[in-house]
Amino acid sequence: MRKLWGGRFKQDTAELVDQFCASLPFDWRLYSYDIAGSIVHARMLARSGIIEQGEGEKIVEGLEQIKQALEAGELAFDRQQDEDIHSFVENRLIELIGPLGGKLHTARSRNDQVALDLRLYLRAEIKELQQGLLNLLKTLLALASVNLDVIMPGYTHLQRAQAVTLAHHLLAYYFMFKRDYQRWQDNLKRVNVLPLGSAALAGTGFPIDREWVAKELGFPALSLNSLDAVSDRDYLIEFLAVAATVVMHLSRLSEELILWASSEFNFIELDDAYATGSSIMPQKKNPDVAELTRGKSGRIYGHLLQLLTTLKGLPLAYNKDLQEDKEGVFDTVDTLQVILKIFPAMLATLKINKGEMAQAATKGFLNATDLADYLAGKGLPFRQAHAVVGRAVLYSLEKGIELEMIPLASWHRLFPELQDYFSEDLAQHLLLKNTVYSRRSLGGTSPEENRRVIEEEKAWLDAEYA
Repeated sequence: MRKLWGGRFKQDTAELVDQFCASLPFDWRLYSYDIAGSIVHARMLARSGIIEQGEGEKIVEGLEQIKQALEAGELAFDRQQDEDIHSFVENRLIELIGPLGGKLHTARSRNDQVALDLRLYLRAEIKELQQGLLNLLKTLLALASVNLDVIMPGYTHLQRAQAVTLAHHLLAYYFMFKRDYQRWQDNLKRVNVLPLGSAALAGTGFPIDREWVAKELGFPALSLNSLDAVSDRDYLIEFLAVAATVVMHLSRLSEELILWASSEFNFIELDDAYATGSSIMPQKKNPDVAELTRGKSGRIYGHLLQLLTTLKGLPLAYNKDLQEDKEGVFDTVDTLQVILKIFPAMLATLKINKGEMAQAATKGFLNATDLADYLAGKGLPFRQAHAVVGRAVLYSLEKGIELEMIPLASWHRLFPELQDYFSEDLAQHLLLKNTVYSRRSLGGTSPEENRRVIEEEKAWLDAEYA
């Protein structure tokens, strides 16, 4: 294996050590960012008079040829010759243009080079993942828009609690994913810091122009401490933490889809394109996409914990341990990209069993709180009203009826001391539709309020897509 650092050593490293230490098997995917950073670095060296202008041009031409050859499939990564993507590019450059290629590494180290590559890579991937989130947000908003009047049970402790609309339920997930989008937007502020120019750990004595490099590579900020710049992986931890939150939200939504698709709920039916069957039970239609998404949450959580553990005992500055910063990030990106492509289509093709949802909301005393509010509105202290409704629920359970089925005369007989609190308007007040439509508080479940929220969020989405 060809080494960039072999001059110090009298003999080659053991073959097994080469295999153990090599990162080319996974960091090859940074090649376009490595070459992009090297091209700007070469141009900066020439602009600053560190190398001649003609030398800089030849180096850039060579780097562009390497990139073209890789993209055309005319050049393959040789894991036997090169230990990492940086070695690969530099060795191919020297083969292509001769010893002049060795000048490319002037005023930099692999330490600040890989830090740059990772930041360029992550910046691009975050933007791609954000686009996936925008598509998911758009789908959720569209689905909510056409289900403003669909009534369903809202749950606490997985027990029916109060009636809500399907639109309101979907918007809860919309806001989860919107926060995730904004978290990555904030993460980009820490990603968008140029480390190049920090060299190995102490900076360089060459008259480099870091500001020009930052402008060329689209970095609004520069690192101000070379030790920190080459050892900082906080932005990766932050990325993985956001990714773990995203997949947690996806897992929660998946769990609901799995429950809703079961015969016990029968709230939805998944499109055939997003379900699978059984090899032995021909009647089965399994929510495998949702289940696998739920399962992959542990995988991404593991990547976050792995990087935190890797970093926790590292002294400044660069350590070989930092080679372990990539594979988990790559896998997280790949995993989320696939899920964020599948989920919008899966949600858009759902068949919603509106009747089943509405029917489920008619059972389980979902208007109990509305009755307590009704009595409180008449002047009865809420805690006393709560106790009254509890007794009414016991009565209804004994009779096998719902609260709205109790005649006014029965209310007066049950609570003779509170007759003035029970009026003719009670039956209407307890109707399921009325309980939902009455919740017009800011952020409440009423269709009117959800329609307003949806219009606001459509404007926000349009601005983000632009």
